[in-house]
Amino acid sequence: MAAAWPAGRASPAAAPPGLLRTLWLVTVAAGHWGAAASGAVGSEETPKCEDLRVGQYICKEPKINDATQEPVNCTNYTAHVQCFPAPSIICKDYSGNETHFTGNEVGFLKPISCRNVNGYSYKVAVALSLFLGWLGADRFYLGYPALGLLKFCTVGFCGIGSLIDFVLISMQIVGPSDGSSYIIDYYGTRLTRLSITNETFRKTQLYP
Repeated sequence: MAAAWPAGRASPAAAPPGLLRTLWLVTVAAGHWGAAASGAVGSEETPKCEDLRVGQYICKEPKINDATQEPVNCTNYTAHVQCFPAPSIICKDYSGNETHFTGNEVGFLKPISCRNVNGYSYKVAVALSLFLGWLGADRFYLGYPALGLLKFCTVGFCGIGSLIDFVLISMQIVGPSDGSSYIIDYYGTRLTRLSITNETFRKTQLYP
């Protein structure tokens, strides 16, 4: 004996075939996308620590060499500082190991730029240019003996050359002849030159 459909509810047979087909398609699609989303969440790869966003880690200040005023591990214009991911961050450290950090472990080494110095002090160069520039002492010190001798013989080009050299050295436009940089306090005032070439990418400025 067939069971009676509960009173007050429409029988599935009484529903229009198009409506049943639509409900079936919606149910199947929802199940498919739900399974796909669950699989994506489950297969999400743990990010590398160096890919963390700003605010998710903190880096130590570099250790400065007193003689060169550059980071102690400066090699090929690059040095590295230790960075610590924030507590409860999970990422792969510099060894490739997935780690749950507490804020006290080193997650990665961040590269920072540094300069190549070769013993030429900025303060000494400026002092020589100011007081003995008319004798060419500043040019001799920076490795330009020909110009130094010429300034010595002409008394600093009658003082005009000494003034020009003082301005150029003070603005760090004239540096050591070997191409190295001046020794300047790491946290002091430094000149940063920005250059634009044909290979420089110019980003379009967007204004609100």
